[in-house]
Amino acid sequence: MSVQEPRKHKMSPPRTIAVTGGKGGVGKTSVALNLALTLARQEKRVLLLDGDTDLANVSIMLGLYPERTLANVVAGECRLEDILLEADFGLHIVPGASGVQECMDMEPEDSFRILRALSKLESRYDYVITDTAAGLQPAALHMIAAAELACVVVTPDPASITDAFSLIKVLKRRGYRRTPSVLINMAQGASQARSVFQRLDSAARRHLQCSLHYMGGIWRDETLRQSVLNQRPVALLPVSDPSCRQFSTLADMLDVRLSQSPARKAGIAAYWHSVSKRQPARKQKADTAAPAVASPRERCLQAVGELEAVFGQAPESALLRYDAFTRLFALLGRTPDSDTVEIIQAGLGAIDWEPLVPEQREHLAAHLRHLADEIWVSSDASESEQESSQPVLPEPFYDRISFGDQDKLVRVLKEQPSDISLNNFLRSLAGKENNDG
Repeated sequence: MSVQEPRKHKMSPPRTIAVTGGKGGVGKTSVALNLALTLARQEKRVLLLDGDTDLANVSIMLGLYPERTLANVVAGECRLEDILLEADFGLHIVPGASGVQECMDMEPEDSFRILRALSKLESRYDYVITDTAAGLQPAALHMIAAAELACVVVTPDPASITDAFSLIKVLKRRGYRRTPSVLINMAQGASQARSVFQRLDSAARRHLQCSLHYMGGIWRDETLRQSVLNQRPVALLPVSDPSCRQFSTLADMLDVRLSQSPARKAGIAAYWHSVSKRQPARKQKADTAAPAVASPRERCLQAVGELEAVFGQAPESALLRYDAFTRLFALLGRTPDSDTVEIIQAGLGAIDWEPLVPEQREHLAAHLRHLADEIWVSSDASESEQESSQPVLPEPFYDRISFGDQDKLVRVLKEQPSDISLNNFLRSLAGKENNDG
């Protein structure tokens, strides 16, 4: 389809935002699309890069089915301008933007041709928003690093919180220095959204020594769910509609956040160009290279993904979950150390306890208290060993040989004057018994 040029030329670099999430199903594509439409509705020039490799991508949510994507541009079959889609309010979309990753395997002159076209394209816009691939795959991490602002979409689902924490942890370990923003999606209200954010932020402060930025929340409602089914985003509804207003508020929050830092001089294309120059191997070397062996991390992530898929097929199988997690905890406990403690703390902190009824909470709390007592056994045992090394005094006992029968002693004691001392009384009694013997 023909795409009109942006309304006017601009010289300042665009503000770049990556909308991402630790796992699929958190609604990040819906957030990215509605945010982009809202900004375009405010007469901003917006380019949306559809980098999601899942089926629920931007194009399908709009009811658009592109004939060509960025993969066709990489293959040299068309120009970048030929694949642009235009949506309402003049929003422009690049379908299949995850294909930019393929530039890393191309000859330098070929990748430069594509990235130069992308650089010219993005310079026409005020905002470039990337709907990243889900999870921790390299393409998603590069898309986040290429943008000046990362918006991590999280839901109240404990798995979403855990995956978001893992994503932030990986970013920090790879040298990501900016502060990620967190948007709570599908929340029941402001209090729940703030509570979910605080749990994630506390875990990040405690274990990653970094703080997060609260971007706000998007409430769960039937209008949003129907908008996905109808392929008509809520940002197209009247501005007075509550669902539409949520994204207007989010756009305002985004502008406030971006105003706190200067715009980056280099855009997304420049980032990918710098990454491509650092690649030691090119496509022609890949043919002779040995088959890649999955790293331990990749194998673990694949195993977790398979486990999640199995649970999705049998969500009500309590015995299956029991067997799986019992074995996982057994593996975790083989060599307990400080990392083990950190993993357990992070896992417990990521669980949403609110759905538990009071009886379940009481039972769990009692079990955790019992477990805490067992953990302290080793400490108590060491203290007992120290105490056992001290000299033990004999227990006091009654000397019947010296003082006679106890009943007789009591009767004699009652007959004595009240002013007699106990020592004198016992001495006299002992002497009397000896004399009687």
